[in-house]
Amino acid sequence: MNASFFLLAIDSGNTAIKWGLHDGTQWLACGNILQGERMMLQQAWETLPVPASVLISNVAGSRAASDLTALLKPWRIQPQWIMASASQCGITSRYAKPEQLGSDRWMALIAAWHRMQRMCLVVDAGTAMTVDALSSTGEFLGGIIVPGPDLMKKALAGRVGALTTSVSGRFQDFPTNTENALYSGMIQALTGALERMGCLLARYSEKQAPVEIIVTGGGAALLDQHIHAPHQIIDNLVLEGLVIIAKSDHPGYNKK
Repeated sequence: MNASFFLLAIDSGNTAIKWGLHDGTQWLACGNILQGERMMLQQAWETLPVPASVLISNVAGSRAASDLTALLKPWRIQPQWIMASASQCGITSRYAKPEQLGSDRWMALIAAWHRMQRMCLVVDAGTAMTVDALSSTGEFLGGIIVPGPDLMKKALAGRVGALTTSVSGRFQDFPTNTENALYSGMIQALTGALERMGCLLARYSEKQAPVEIIVTGGGAALLDQHIHAPHQIIDNLVLEGLVIIAKSDHPGYNKK
């Protein structure tokens, strides 16, 4: 345990806030709370040891940032608000304006590269689902954004009127009722998007090797059994990226 490293990593997403206290080797405590209940973090954090640093990825807007700042004041620590950049921790960005990439996507890409060190797709199935491509040399080639499972369910339920009030069916290859048709369509749209991106990335590779797909986010478990390509589910990929950045800036660790 390295008390001088104690890091409070915070992933402030559109729907929820994930956080974890890391000692440089392992997570000492973790939590997850909805954005609408974020002031309850005060209670969750009051028993934690004082962190040496706080790193935050926030894509939930200025109000969330203001509330997090207020919640952190008792520790008298200035949080670092992490943004995407042109190059960091072994990866480079081809984004036209690198700083405009969502910080959560950038953190996930950094974590995926440090895990894989090879070409892969990084999928974050949250409120929106992002599918980002990493080359075999650590270049972020670009990616797509589509509505995530919850947004798609709400959009479908809101459009079918008297047919149904929610998307609560089950998956079928050839659905035989409206509820299953809506649910199956959502699954097919999301998995089809990421599998198509996998095919595109495979063509980009000279070796034509299978593309590993890394899936994170609240909707990962929902998609897991329907992804017909090599993949793995990894929780808290954004928090992992924050830890990697913290280590790269910490004198007690080798920089990469």
